[in-house]
This record gives sequence, structure tokens and C-alpha cells, in this order.
Amino acid sequence: MAKQFDVIVIGAGPGGYIAAIRAAQLGLAVACVDAWTSPAGKPAPGGTCTNVGCIPSKALLQSSEHYEQVNHHFADHGITAKGVSLDLAKLIGRKDTVVKQNNDGILFLFKKNKVSFFHGTGSLAAKTDFGWSVKVSGKTDEDLEGRHVIVATGSSARALPGVPFDEELVLSNDGALRIPSVPKKLGIIGAGVIGLEMGSVWRRLGAEVTILEAMPDFLGAVDRDVAKEAQKALVKQGLDIQTGVRIGEVKTSAKGVNVQYTDAAGAEQKLSVNQLIVSIGRVPNTQGLGADVVGLKLDERGFVVVDEDCRSNLTNVWAVGDVVRGPMLAHKAEEEGVAVAERIAGQHGHVNFDTIPWVIYTSPEVAWVGKTEQALKAEGRDYKAGSFPFMANGRARALGDTTGFVKILADAKTDEVLGVHIVGPMASELIAEAVTIMEFRGAAEDIARICHAHPTLSEAVKEAALAVDKRTLNL
Repeated sequence: MAKQFDVIVIGAGPGGYIAAIRAAQLGLAVACVDAWTSPAGKPAPGGTCTNVGCIPSKALLQSSEHYEQVNHHFADHGITAKGVSLDLAKLIGRKDTVVKQNNDGILFLFKKNKVSFFHGTGSLAAKTDFGWSVKVSGKTDEDLEGRHVIVATGSSARALPGVPFDEELVLSNDGALRIPSVPKKLGIIGAGVIGLEMGSVWRRLGAEVTILEAMPDFLGAVDRDVAKEAQKALVKQGLDIQTGVRIGEVKTSAKGVNVQYTDAAGAEQKLSVNQLIVSIGRVPNTQGLGADVVGLKLDERGFVVVDEDCRSNLTNVWAVGDVVRGPMLAHKAEEEGVAVAERIAGQHGHVNFDTIPWVIYTSPEVAWVGKTEQALKAEGRDYKAGSFPFMANGRARALGDTTGFVKILADAKTDEVLGVHIVGPMASELIAEAVTIMEFRGAAEDIARICHAHPTLSEAVKEAALAVDKRTLNL
């Protein structure tokens, strides 16, 4: 007889495992099914984010930043380091340890919250009198039944047409995290989050990095002032960033990868590299889900079709995260997971897409929430803008990291904060204040009147808010 649950979650990435835990907290009987497996053959819940995305990339970014600092910036602090060498295997090993700690942490949370975990591939099998039948295919096959099913199967890297990932020469985000030796020349197609972060990691470790981007503008979705500042800083560090290119033939050989492309001026170019990272977006993981078996509606791109509350076309079948519309962000998936669990329990879960922050963990970091200045201009909305450079911030000077600024956009009449854009040190942490203010529909004046500790980077946010009213105190 099938094991029965109030809720079955297919996928244990940020959306799935959080949905399972929240549903269990609300008193529901919950099962979570996930197929990720560690190199040791053990369950590895956490999805792309934990295993080959957010967590391991941040571990490598931190390690490579230390290497950059000791080789190029310690002298500024009166510290002389000699005989510095790179143990890449140990660096990668530390990343793997961090990943395992997160995997184990999720398994502990399942146990703590009495979530039944099943290691294997979950698929929708049939509608039953109880609810929905879910098949688990793994070392041990299982038959489950759930009154509700939450699909949280995530996404996978999109490959170039005709150029599959082999994870040795042509790399996805997975292969980019475990290159066995620092390549002399590394090519990257796509100047998005993954491309820039991985480019930064390997450039710091000694690779010559060239990034090819099809869009004419660098970071086209980012506020123009911020994008320009970030590009200037990254190019100064040594990244060769080319925009407006058209990729042609890509060939692999024993020597590496050759990329034919047309540059922004229309000239034919050739790039020869040891490895090529392809980061041109992601596709939803819906193959093998059983959508065709039960009639779950997918759109033309393979995403599960849902309404604003994450309900699919099937009664009591929900979907969250990368597998549905909206930004492919771990924290967006988490918020949707919580909201769906609460809706199933009869509460009123809510996700505000207008206050979801975005972050690029390069150096300088880039973070933003809300509208860009170009978007406000396109809408014809009257707004005020204020900015403050980290060059004038005491804590940034003490850190020796003064690149960038904070920019705040507010409604010209009401002063409501419409967007906050940061490029500079710890932007990923500073953006949280902006999200909070915007969630409560606060004004720039609210930020300006709040006492910020001194000396802190957060004072730059306050000063930018003061600048909206043209009354900065330290500039």
C-alpha cells in the first residue's frame, strides 16, 4: 500500500526543502523526494543552489578573493607575504566540504521537522481517490500518495545548440566549479551572474579570461550607472568583456576550444581557449516529471503553467521556483515555497515580486531591488534620484575598498522608494535595508532619518537617501 501524506514535495532545492519544512511546521504530514547524489553516493538535498550553484560558487569566490588579497593588496596594509602558492585541490576540497555541510544541514532539518525524505526521482503517476500518486525511482522504489503535490524540480544549464556540455572542455556551472587546474586561457559565453562570478574566480587564480556577451549593453537589466561602474571595475581587474557579439562555430579539440564569433563592429574574430564556460541561461527540469501522464500543463518553454498563487491546472498540484515563471533566484523559490505551504494550510501566503533583490557576487558586488532609472524614464514616472560614493564613506576607506556607490530612486511627489541600486563592498548585505523599506512602502526620508551606526558601509545608504533631498552630510 502506498505511503500517504498531506503534502509531497518533488525536489529539495531552496523552494522544495523550505516548502516541506514550512508545511511540517504547520502540522501537515510531509514527504520530500529528491534525486541529487553526492560523489560518495549519499543523498545531497539542496538542489542546484547548494550543489553546483549559489553555495559552492560563493565558497570559491571567497577563497579566490583571499588569494587576490594576499598577492596584490596585503602590501597596502604593511603586510609582506612571501612564498605564496596555490593548492587548487585543497581550495576545491574546501568548496566540497561547504557543500556537504549544507547537504547534511538540510537532512538534519528534515529530521528535526519530521519530514519524510525519499532519495530518488519523483514523478506524477495518477490521480487517486486520496489525491495524487507519486512514484519514486531510486535504489529503493517507493509508491507515495499525497493530498497535495508541490513541484520544485528546479532548472539546468542551457547548452549552445549543437555544443553539448562535456564538463571537461565545454562547461556548465557544474564543470566551472571543478576545473582541475587553472587554465591559461578561459572563455565564457554570457556576461550574466554565473559568467561574471566564475570569470572572477578563475581570473583571480591566474587565468586569462575573455567573456563574450550577445547583448549590446553590459548587464542590460541593471541600472545603467551601476552597470557602467561595475564594467569599469571588472575590466580594470583584467576581465576582457566583449558585448554585442554573435557566436558562430564552436569546435573542440585535444588542444582546447575554438570559438568563431562576430564582434560588435561586424568583424569576424576567433577565440582559442583551454576551456569554455557556457552561461546563457537555464531551462526548467520538467522532463521525467510525468506531466504528460497526468495532464500537467507546461508552456512552450517547458515551464509549469501556474497562476499568481503557484497553482497549476491540476487540483492541489502546485509548482514553485525555477520551474515556474519569474526570476530564477533561490530566495524567490524559498518565498514561493513558504507561501504555498501556508496556502495549503489555509493561510494567506504572499510573495511580492517587486521587492525581490538581485545580487552579483563579484568584486565590487552588485545588488539592486525595484525599478531602474531607465525603467522609470520609460514609464514616464516623475522621480528623484540621490547617490553617494563609497569613496566618501569612512568604513570603506578603512577597508581599502572604495569602488562604487549607492543610488536611491524615489517618487517625486510621495518620496516612496522605487528602487535602490548598489555597486560596491558588501552590496549583497546592504540591499536588505532597501528591501525592508520598500516592502513597507517607506520613503527616502525614512532611511535618511534612521540612525545608522558609525563607521559602517550602511551609512552610504543613509547618505544616498539624504542626497534624494540634496542634503548629504559627508559629500
